[in-house]
Amino acid sequence: MTGFALYRLPHEQQVTLVAQTEGEPQELPSLEALNGRSGFVVAPFSISPQEPLLLVQPDIVRTFSLPDEAKCAIYDSKVCHLESVSVPFKDAKSHTYDERVAYTEDFDRFHRCLEDGHFQKIVLSRCSVVQREEDVEPVELFCKACRLYPRMFISMVFTPKSGLWLTATPEILLEGRGNEWRTIALAGTMKLQDEDLNGEGENMRWSTKNIQEQRYVATYLKECLEQIADNIREDGPRTVRAANLVHLRSDFTFTLLNNTCVGDVLQMLHPTPAVCGLPKQATCRFITENEHTPRLYYSGFMGPLNLTHLPSSLSPLTSLYVSLRCMQITENQYRLYAGGGLLKDSIEEQEWQETEAKLETMRQCIATKRM
Repeated sequence: MTGFALYRLPHEQQVTLVAQTEGEPQELPSLEALNGRSGFVVAPFSISPQEPLLLVQPDIVRTFSLPDEAKCAIYDSKVCHLESVSVPFKDAKSHTYDERVAYTEDFDRFHRCLEDGHFQKIVLSRCSVVQREEDVEPVELFCKACRLYPRMFISMVFTPKSGLWLTATPEILLEGRGNEWRTIALAGTMKLQDEDLNGEGENMRWSTKNIQEQRYVATYLKECLEQIADNIREDGPRTVRAANLVHLRSDFTFTLLNNTCVGDVLQMLHPTPAVCGLPKQATCRFITENEHTPRLYYSGFMGPLNLTHLPSSLSPLTSLYVSLRCMQITENQYRLYAGGGLLKDSIEEQEWQETEAKLETMRQCIATKRM
């Protein structure tokens, strides 16, 4: 085994294992190189020699009815050798700073570009490090995430180049089969509290900033889709719940003009303003040059590409999700990532608290109680 992925789609029970048995996962030069390919995609925020675009070959594809069945099968077969996949972080010097101070410095630098009119929107992320004090098998964390977050796409992925990642994300980048596809514009964040935790966020009132942030993403997606698709339909925005947070979401369904060129579609969409900003190229470059901690595979995307894992009567499925609410598991650390969109009227303390709320998704997974 040289690379594997365990994943569970939202609102489903079954878990799928994709494992490569020989050679390392393929490194591809660009998203367009995904055209016509099949496997499990592990894409970084920005492709580079250090963080390549990876494709785990589907030498083994197995589906289990429940997460715990997958765990037992993995323990019994030793298919994935999970005890040996936690690798040291490459850049041990990158977290010798105070997280709160670093965020303030980054916020000031990013916000200045908004005030000066260089950017309409830009996403600022941070990394929070938690020392691994408990010897918990990664597959146990995967199963716990499945139990905690039934609405989310849950995945645990390992390759020698990326290391080991656990993700619980609500955001579809691209999903479909044949000519019928969909994507979503997900942005804006509020935390559910008190009685609102009993509902779906239907009583939440959205600020102008959150509405504008989500509209930037929706407009960008629609403009992209008009170049590559027909029968485009937009529904929303509406309030959707993800763990103890709610977001604004618009759903786009469409017919691809050429369903053999999924890689071209991904090249156009990724990274969306939900994880990057506007204008796209300028904000992407600014982020990679100025954030305290490299994003690596956070705010990239992952998922099955053109993969047959459901009943054989169905055509191959592509289901790619943006890698949000995620953490890298290293030899002695959990490295948790979160971010938020900044506009000209953003307030630093509010944005910091939003990242804190988002980090709770992974913090709940590594909490020692109720494992």
